[in-house]
Amino acid sequence: MRVLLICDDQWHPGQVAIDGITPIMSSFQIDIITNAKEFSPDMLENKNNSTIPNSFKYSAVLLCKSDEISQTDKQPWKTESVQKTFTDYVENGGGLVAVHSGVVKGEHTETLDKLIGCYFLSHPDKCPVTVQPLKPHPVTENADSFLEIDEHYKIEIISPDVDILLASYSPSVICPAGYVRTQGKGRVCVLTPGHTPEVWSNPQFQRLLINALKWVSGTEN
Repeated sequence: MRVLLICDDQWHPGQVAIDGITPIMSSFQIDIITNAKEFSPDMLENKNNSTIPNSFKYSAVLLCKSDEISQTDKQPWKTESVQKTFTDYVENGGGLVAVHSGVVKGEHTETLDKLIGCYFLSHPDKCPVTVQPLKPHPVTENADSFLEIDEHYKIEIISPDVDILLASYSPSVICPAGYVRTQGKGRVCVLTPGHTPEVWSNPQFQRLLINALKWVSGTEN
């Protein structure tokens, strides 16, 4: 199964995600983009107008980047064309997993925000955050609760069909920490933890990532 990881912005160095997925690389073939100038719409084209996995170059996209080209280039990259590419990709059967900074909205990212189903509002200073599965689902299968120091994301859910699977708890707030939704023939999963290396290296978070990538690609069985 081939996955495209898109990561790296001002507040979220791509190396954190890259190091974090290294232990799960044996489960997937992962290509990495840190500079969004390297992204092109044809990477997500459905050439056969059919469902995954055979019609897409990538069975899933792992989006861990806000609307900045790279850590050093703060120009936006989520143009209307890019947002339409992601929407068409999912609606035609592609899978999208948005992690942490992947849910940070840009100035004009309404189309992608709607596809993802939420956008970031705020977070307190880094603090102990407990992530707790709420219900049985292929994304939460064999995943237990865990506690790490992290940015505790508060999000605004804007899609009415989200199925919340995870909650996160810190001393000041309780928030949704993960959910799934569908659009057209495709699937979307959101995981809000993931600012610190400790989260990415946690075996429970890695289990959630593996499950999420398999679920959005339709290969969970």
